[in-house]
Amino acid sequence: MACLGEEVYSPQLREQWHAKLPASVRPSAELLGQELDHLTELHQTAERQMCAAAGKFPMWRKLQTAPGIGRKRSAQLLAIVVTPHRFRTKRLFWSYCGLGVVTRSTSDWVRQPNGQMVRAPVIQARGLNKACNRQLKGLFVGAAKTALRCRRPNPLRDAHERMVEAGTKPNLAQLTIARKIAAVVLAMWKSESEYRIMS
Repeated sequence: MACLGEEVYSPQLREQWHAKLPASVRPSAELLGQELDHLTELHQTAERQMCAAAGKFPMWRKLQTAPGIGRKRSAQLLAIVVTPHRFRTKRLFWSYCGLGVVTRSTSDWVRQPNGQMVRAPVIQARGLNKACNRQLKGLFVGAAKTALRCRRPNPLRDAHERMVEAGTKPNLAQLTIARKIAAVVLAMWKSESEYRIMS
């Protein structure tokens, strides 16, 4: 429980935390701290290079205006999707992103006592498409979480609250918001336009 919070990762406060450790594990903790510092520096360098490479495409700046997308997510979108024209409809895009709802069923046909095969009323299991691009799924779910944290006026947050008040589970309402953001991004990209809140 001593490591709860982010103070333990701070280079400025690390010495205080090391002093609280037994002497036998301090060298290991110091090495881990140095490794964290180097990884943080590499992460920041890689992020700068990714954004510099994405900056060569005019759509990068426009995609940043979508709710919850920002610099990093728009760069990732450009790298993963490449062109929005691969997807004729938003449903195809949702399926690729792992946000498409699918139904599965087994034993659709049953044999009656007279030997005749008839279609049975089967309860179909519903779920999300598992054959998807996991990075895109994480990207849009993260964008939904970010968009829901934004202050008002926030039409997506208002829609989320309405769905929850109507009885929708919060995780399913968040999924709906992620699907809306994906649909908006696809439409923006196809029309090469920026995001605008319609009044």
